[in-house]
Amino acid sequence: MHIDALFGEPGKHVIDFDLIESQFRHLMRVAVSVREGTISSSTLLKRLRSGSRKNATYAAFREFGRVIRTVQLLRYLSDAPLCRRVTAATNKVESFNRFSQWIGFGNRGVIADNDPIEQERTMKFNALLTNAVIFHNALDIAEIVRQLLEEGWEIDPEDLAHISPYLTEHINRFGEYSTHELGIQPEAYDPKPDVDFTPLREQDLTAAGLGQAA
Repeated sequence: MHIDALFGEPGKHVIDFDLIESQFRHLMRVAVSVREGTISSSTLLKRLRSGSRKNATYAAFREFGRVIRTVQLLRYLSDAPLCRRVTAATNKVESFNRFSQWIGFGNRGVIADNDPIEQERTMKFNALLTNAVIFHNALDIAEIVRQLLEEGWEIDPEDLAHISPYLTEHINRFGEYSTHELGIQPEAYDPKPDVDFTPLREQDLTAAGLGQAA
């Protein structure tokens, strides 16, 4: 069987189970530390990345990750219902990402700021706006369904399951601009404001010494 190749001599395409076994206590200690909050995942990644090729714990985590991915892949290939669920979930994620990119169309979706804080803020704002539009679409869909039910239509739940909230046809990203007033003739423009500037002129003349001529 082809799967037998996964359990041969450790190499490029073979998982090093001996390394996982020798570092198992370290792996569990790190996992417990992350779970208990004594060390953050970001700090852990920084420590593991430093000298990663010589770091046995890093290498063991890498091999353990290959084990998990291999098991999941084998389950995916052998379980048809799981394959359908994964495919459906993947399609939803891809649809959400496309919708989010459509919402964040400014600058073609490129984040020009190199500051990580500003980058994270931009992504969060985009996610907030995306979810707000999705919620708006869901409310509109629900309202239309209620109207159809009141009119006597029969709504099949399976049909509703195929309706996506990632709708864009009814959204104008640039806003709406009213043009019905373009043909209205405006009133004549009077450049003179209704203000008496005489006191100011008198002060200017006095300051210039012209007011004492008489």
